[in-house]
Amino acid sequence: MADGQAAVLAIDGGNSKTDVALIGWDGTVLAALRGPGASHEGHGVDGAMRRLGELVLAVADKAGIGGPGVIASHVSACLAGADLPEEEQALTAALLACGWSQTAVAVNDTFAVLRGGVDEPWGVAVTCGAGINCVAVAPSGAVARYLALGPLTGDWGGGWGLAQAVMWHAMRGWDGRGPATELGAAAAGHFGLPSIRDVAIAVHKHELDEADLHGLTSVLFTAAAMRQLEMAPAGVPVVLGGGLLESRDPLLLSSVDRHLAEAAPGATACVLDVPPVAGAALLGLDYVGAPVEPKVRLRACYRT
Repeated sequence: MADGQAAVLAIDGGNSKTDVALIGWDGTVLAALRGPGASHEGHGVDGAMRRLGELVLAVADKAGIGGPGVIASHVSACLAGADLPEEEQALTAALLACGWSQTAVAVNDTFAVLRGGVDEPWGVAVTCGAGINCVAVAPSGAVARYLALGPLTGDWGGGWGLAQAVMWHAMRGWDGRGPATELGAAAAGHFGLPSIRDVAIAVHKHELDEADLHGLTSVLFTAAAMRQLEMAPAGVPVVLGGGLLESRDPLLLSSVDRHLAEAAPGATACVLDVPPVAGAALLGLDYVGAPVEPKVRLRACYRT
């Protein structure tokens, strides 16, 4: 540490959980913690900062760095719901106002997936968990991204959308409105219930919720934002992240490979093998001008 400070305070802030880590100038993970979600969409910007503040103070104490006050040179925050430039700017300003660092940058959490999966900070990232998103960064630094605000902006293929599709087809197959399908028995068996009708009733009675239904997903949508940047596909890394993709289901990944080969010949897909907070940390090390060795050490820490 320089002057008792870490190099980077890395934050991967999701809707249901938040990971924070303090990273030394040599790439060592000084301390890390996981806490509840701190999305500004659910708690407002001020509420999100209060939630983050509790985690930040705890991780600083764990690392033996005094607080409150400046504990890191830079905050690198990759946050769910930071979908518009003005949202990223507002969250960046809020992070700076917290006084945890001299500099701060807040971006969408998909950028953490991308940086966590590549050695150089460019390529394409597709995340498919509860929702779906995609970003592309060219070697020049130019960025293409989607709004990812759900059906309103043309999105489909995240866990919730797929779960709804499974239920729709399974119910219609069960009651005769649609063709027979094995989905009903499989979905009912997943929850240990006699039939898909019982699953629907359990959801209606709030005995099962949206998070439970995410377990039904087994299909994937993928996209190629690289076309917006006029990137030649050969050699472009495509990082796959999120709960659906990180399940590494062979049927799912083989479908991804097949469609990717058709849409972007020569692009290479890989599943993220470090937690997204590592990507946030790597973005932070990029920002402070860290050399290669600390980044290699950081990635090794998370892989082991």
